[in-house]
Parts: sequence; structure tokens; C-alpha cells
Amino acid sequence: MPEKIKKRLEEEIKQLEYELTTELPAEIKKAVALGDLSENAEYHMAKQRQVFVNARLGQLKKRMGELAMVNLTNIPHDKVGFGATVTVFDESKNEEIVYKLVTSEESDVSQGLISTTSPIGRAILGKKVGDTTTVVTPNGKRDLEILKLVTIHDAAE
Repeated sequence: MPEKIKKRLEEEIKQLEYELTTELPAEIKKAVALGDLSENAEYHMAKQRQVFVNARLGQLKKRMGELAMVNLTNIPHDKVGFGATVTVFDESKNEEIVYKLVTSEESDVSQGLISTTSPIGRAILGKKVGDTTTVVTPNGKRDLEILKLVTIHDAAE
């Protein structure tokens, strides 16, 4: 797992755990002291936030576990996979575009960083140089031809 992603996820987990164990109990205690809980908006908001924070913590911890299990040796050397930098020819735009396949936490389309779970990422995964694929995007169908591929293994050398 890339260290910056791990650090960012750990920081968010730490912040949410602090909120869950320190800030929210204090808010709930303060709201309870105000009296009738059935009409106490502060109490209901704090309880809703508590449910949200618990759910988000669960998501983040699950994602940390998933990312920790990524085995780089299983990523193909000759096909598009995680970490690959791919140059494609977009026939609908009549231009070459360079994409790097990254995790969903790192994705930034304006920088050419696309998630392996995005429509384009899914469409080009497993493809080789010379392959053509059709991807359905919110802007319509696009035909992409793989022109150049630099895998995560090539980049490490």
C-alpha cells in the first residue's frame, strides 16, 4: 500500500476515533442535561453523528485491510494493472491521453490519475498494447486503443 494513502487513512481513523470517544460523548452528556430527549435536537444530531462516525470508521478499517492485502507480485508484467501508466488513443476525441491506474483514494482525473474501479479503469484493466476497448462514460461511449504501457514493475526498475 502506498505510504501516503496509509498515512491519510490512519489520520482520518485517529481523528474519528477521538471524536467518537471524546467529543461526541461530551455533546451527548450536555444535551441530556438539557432535559426532555424526545424534542432535543442537539441530542438527536449528536446521536446521528455518532452513527455516521461508527459507519465511517468501519469503512476505513475495512479499506486499510483490503489495501494491506494487495500483493504486487500478482500484478501482471505485460498487461494493464494497478500502478500502470497507460497511453491510449481516444478515437472519439481523436487524441492521445495518459492515465495512471491508482487506488480510489488517490484518483484525480485532472492529473490523469484514475481509479482501477472507474469506468475507464475497469475497461482497460487486463489489456495489452494494441488492444481496443469500448468504455461507457457519463459523456457517452468512447473507443480507446492501448498505445503504450508502463507497468508498476517497469516503473520500479
